[in-house]
Amino acid sequence: MTAVPEREALGTLLRHVLDVLDGDVATVYAERGLPDYRPRFSPPLRVLVADGPLPIRDLARRVGVTHSAASQTVAQMARAGLVELTAGADARQRIVHLSDRARELLPLIEAEWAATTAAIRELDAELTVPLAGVLHEVLAAVRRRPLRQRIADAGLPPAAPQRRRQTHPQAPRAGSAPDVGNLS
Repeated sequence: MTAVPEREALGTLLRHVLDVLDGDVATVYAERGLPDYRPRFSPPLRVLVADGPLPIRDLARRVGVTHSAASQTVAQMARAGLVELTAGADARQRIVHLSDRARELLPLIEAEWAATTAAIRELDAELTVPLAGVLHEVLAAVRRRPLRQRIADAGLPPAAPQRRRQTHPQAPRAGSAPDVGNLS
């Protein structure tokens, strides 16, 4: 049995910090009558304010997330009435537009952005190193040399070759009983 670490694992700690920060920002919006507004909506909303309507793929690239993540966020924003989707020139392409509701809420949202920026500056002043600076350094370091490579270099033996999984079970041969495994 392995011992429980005294300190949280890095991934757990990063998720916890993000949950705390996002939770507080979500509470700020809820207290101002926007319980359906999520902090993850802010980056795409800011891009749409600056650049106007965009295909989801372009929005993802501008925000710095995967197409899948952007698509999920846009779907949530559409359910919240913040964006509308129209078909692009290519039938597979969807164009994201700010809704009238989003435009009406922009003064409040922009005030929150400014207040949050000031609050983060204040938080950074309490830290030995500014949080965003450290996170940018981490991203640059793992882009230069991925964590996967660092783990291998730390001495973890290579993974065994993966056997191809059988996607369809074989039918039992005539006269043999099917293998039902251990059912207990």
